[in-house]
Amino acid sequence: MSDLQDQPNVAAAVAARHREVAVEHLLFGTIRFLSQRHPELLAELEDSLAHLWDHADDTSRNDEAVRDVARRFLRSLRAEGA
Repeated sequence: MSDLQDQPNVAAAVAARHREVAVEHLLFGTIRFLSQRHPELLAELEDSLAHLWDHADDTSRNDEAVRDVARRFLRSLRAEGA
């Protein structure tokens, strides 16, 4: 039995991280592909950030931190396109 199996919370966190990395990679690639064909896409996404919010319902909620992650994502996409 592995250490992760002995710690279900750790195993769940690791599995969630793996999903997050995979989804981020696929999403980034998809947006890169689309924005090369539709350059206006990045501006549209940036304009939508005011509506982005953190879904947490406790003291960890931080809407601006979520928007900052999205802004960094968009800056990275723009840098690749330059």
